Amino acid sequence: MTLSDVRAFLIRALTVARTEIAALLALLVVAGGVLTFAGLADEMTEGEDQAFDLHVLALMRPYADDPGRPWGPWWLKEAAADITSLGGISVLGLFALIVIVFLLSQRKWLSSLLLVIGLAGGVALSEGLKAVFERARPPAAMQAVETINASFPSGHALLSTVFYLSVAVMLTRAFPRERFKVFVLGVGILLALLVGLTRIYLGAHWATDVFAGWAVGAAWAMALWLVAYGVARWQKRHRAALQDEASPIEAAPDPTKV
Repeated sequence: MTLSDVRAFLIRALTVARTEIAALLALLVVAGGVLTFAGLADEMTEGEDQAFDLHVLALMRPYADDPGRPWGPWWLKEAAADITSLGGISVLGLFALIVIVFLLSQRKWLSSLLLVIGLAGGVALSEGLKAVFERARPPAAMQAVETINASFPSGHALLSTVFYLSVAVMLTRAFPRERFKVFVLGVGILLALLVGLTRIYLGAHWATDVFAGWAVGAAWAMALWLVAYGVARWQKRHRAALQDEASPIEAAPDPTKV
């Protein structure tokens, strides 16, 4: 075995190890997200989180003469309203359409399908859980934006986490450089965090609504990544098996032609 062979073997082994570790981390995120949501839901139904939520809301509303005015200068409210729209279904739907069309043009059928399932499933989870828990929003007088349905979990936090995290993971698979992977994942996580924080700041949700949305969104996004990971592994093994079957068998020499 030459030095180049050893180097190639080590590179392959390291690649496999990184992939397996990534899959394990994704599984931990799924489990952690489910457990976190279950804990938050239990505290919410028992009323144990009410004091915390009221305290956070009071911090964001320090002006007794104007309870609907959030903390900070006037432009911060406008900026928060702009950022929070990045988690709305209209904006996310438009972004998703653009990404899906691009993926289809690149023949990325599985990625396109999973993104559709991810966003549609996120909407179903959000609306379904809201219907189950039917938690009231913060007082209307303390809301800086209009709201239309139940509060728990935050749909904006859930859907933005699903979409931006899913797209970030897709991009990390397309580019091998580690710095790019870290940057893209960081941007995806940052966008989801900003959307959730603006929901709290604008009084559209209780803080625990947003925490629950983040937990469910992260769990759902990583569950879809695990599906993509499993399919990719199956495809790789299937292609290897087909290549083995198609490889020509070396024929024994014909003694009459020696």
